[in-house]
Amino acid sequence: MDTHVHDRRRFLALAAGAAAAPLLTACGAGFGGNDDKSDGSAADDVTGSFDWKREKGTTVKALLNKHPYTDALIADLKSFTEKTGIKVEYDVFPEDNYFDKLTVDLSSGRASYDVFMLGAYMVWQYGPPNWLEDLGPWMRNSSATGAEWDQADFFPNLLQADQWSLKAGAPLGQGGQYALPWGWETNVVAYNTELFKKLGVKPAETFDELTELAGTIKRKAPGAGFDGMYGIAVRGSRSWATIHPGFMTMYARNGLKDFTVDGGKLTPAMNSPEAVAFTEDWARMVKRGGPPSWTSYTWYQCSSDLGAKKAGMLFDADTAAYFQAVKGASPASGKIAFHPGPKGPGGSLATNMWIWSLGMNAKSKKKSASWLFLQWATGKDHLRRSAIAHNHIDPVRKSVADDAAYKDKMRHLPGFLETFETVVDQTKIQFTPQAQFFDATTSWAAALQEIYGGKGAQSVLDGLADDLAGKVG
Repeated sequence: MDTHVHDRRRFLALAAGAAAAPLLTACGAGFGGNDDKSDGSAADDVTGSFDWKREKGTTVKALLNKHPYTDALIADLKSFTEKTGIKVEYDVFPEDNYFDKLTVDLSSGRASYDVFMLGAYMVWQYGPPNWLEDLGPWMRNSSATGAEWDQADFFPNLLQADQWSLKAGAPLGQGGQYALPWGWETNVVAYNTELFKKLGVKPAETFDELTELAGTIKRKAPGAGFDGMYGIAVRGSRSWATIHPGFMTMYARNGLKDFTVDGGKLTPAMNSPEAVAFTEDWARMVKRGGPPSWTSYTWYQCSSDLGAKKAGMLFDADTAAYFQAVKGASPASGKIAFHPGPKGPGGSLATNMWIWSLGMNAKSKKKSASWLFLQWATGKDHLRRSAIAHNHIDPVRKSVADDAAYKDKMRHLPGFLETFETVVDQTKIQFTPQAQFFDATTSWAAALQEIYGGKGAQSVLDGLADDLAGKVG
């Protein structure tokens, strides 16, 4: 899950301070070691036929976030070492300080860690100062990459989400491949089937219906035996993480943009008449059917409330509902179903996503061994085992998503597979790539809170746009 509970301000301060420090190029010039080159990529040094054992006896150091994906990886590391002869040492940190640790290490140039977890949005922060290795040359080198890795097996929108030219406003899917998708979350609606049956209601197909349904649940749930239940759980804390799940998904389904790009210049667009109207509607939905203490709500409260039968619906990451829905996980387990969520006015199911990815330190002195690790960790065999025997979902590979054993595991969750298959091709990062992403979206969340509190949406969003215009692009 994209827990995002770390201190965002501390993360930004660290990143900003680090970016101001003297930096070396992404090729690791000046740090020595066989993999450091002042020109081209270290991938060019790998020649001959592909060999999993080519770095036998090497040790790679990984920095990992505490997460179900990490649990699955650690449980399977023995198979990597047996396959390659490479030992993996790792440190695991909780997310409240994980990105602080990663930012400090990358900015220092010490390369304490060779490989690490990061979100796709972090490419926009870590890519421009040349902290991330471009994995493209490794992927294209058949001496470095085995044919069984099968790049075409990845959902293309996920691979493209970690690819960028490092230019603000430039679309994803072009430029360097600065990370590899490892596991991801699409943002959809989950709901309590027991409640829906008692009230005789169905999932909403439009946003107006969702607002009405959330209010109906809040009014009628207590009389149906669900004391204290409210209608819909969505994030509301003053954090960038509030914007990207349900809000940004519905925003995109309405055809709205965060910024317009013209000649490389970014102009805030969240104060357009259509964006203002949508934001008012979102705040109205939360007031009518959301939690009483919405402005403190993170993914954790949203997910927990669905599981505790405090929320009738959840509009958030599918994994946030999945971990409440599995057998024995919560009071609501066995009574949670999934739905793509409301369509936009033109029938759009455009959906935003969060991707946990794996990257390589541009200053690593063990790039060849690190690439073997990344290749294995994002490969078919490991990801299939992790999805079936553990909780490594959603799959980033088509072969895993189509696997019969995986589908058998997920079939007990009503609507999960159907919802995934409905939205997967329309799911992408709906934000405009730019280095001030975290600051901009946190300010956006603060504006959303003000509108929820009763301030005029137009004036609040005009103020936000004016503020961002001086900082972005």
